[in-house]
Amino acid sequence: DDLAAAFCHGDASRTLVAAGYCLYSATTVMVLTLGSGVDGFTLDPDTGRFLQTHSDLRIPSRGPIYSFNEANYRDFDKPVQEYLNSLKQQKRSTAKKQQQQPVSARYMGALVADAHNVLINGGIYGYPATFSNRQGKLRLMYESNPMAMIMEQAGGAGSTGYGRILKVKPKDIHQRVPTFLGSIENVFELDQFCKYYSEDDENQQRWES
Repeated sequence: DDLAAAFCHGDASRTLVAAGYCLYSATTVMVLTLGSGVDGFTLDPDTGRFLQTHSDLRIPSRGPIYSFNEANYRDFDKPVQEYLNSLKQQKRSTAKKQQQQPVSARYMGALVADAHNVLINGGIYGYPATFSNRQGKLRLMYESNPMAMIMEQAGGAGSTGYGRILKVKPKDIHQRVPTFLGSIENVFELDQFCKYYSEDDENQQRWES
């Protein structure tokens, strides 16, 4: 209990010293930050050791992927709905003129898999609040904070829509928080939609850092 209380009164942007995840697929990949960049390691099945295969991972400043569970679209707040509408209205010809890749929806329903795809290719992952889950579904202390640290250390961003995830002061160990992760420009755009279209001043104040 004392340890939990210490964590809850801390500032994750200063106290979080490491974050990482493992992804199981055709290969087993571990992505890790110790606070000075992000590196990737791949399991060598012959030796049972993780070998460094990706040094100083950097997420593109802007990317084409958006990863949201659009089955919940009608339950998202207006800012998120408007943001997703703007992505889907983007014309391929416009993206080509701006030397950008056309947007592409990619959603697997697993935080690590979706966030990893965004980290490598650029874009944005989102698990917003809904009408039935006003706090979102992802847990701040052991899901959103670690992923936000990884994204920031790779040159990206982690936001609640109204401020940095890492600046949210936890109220309890299992607290949930709206979560947006990815390329810094994509996340900044989402933040602007949240500020412009927000109809819930209380919600905005709750998540502002």
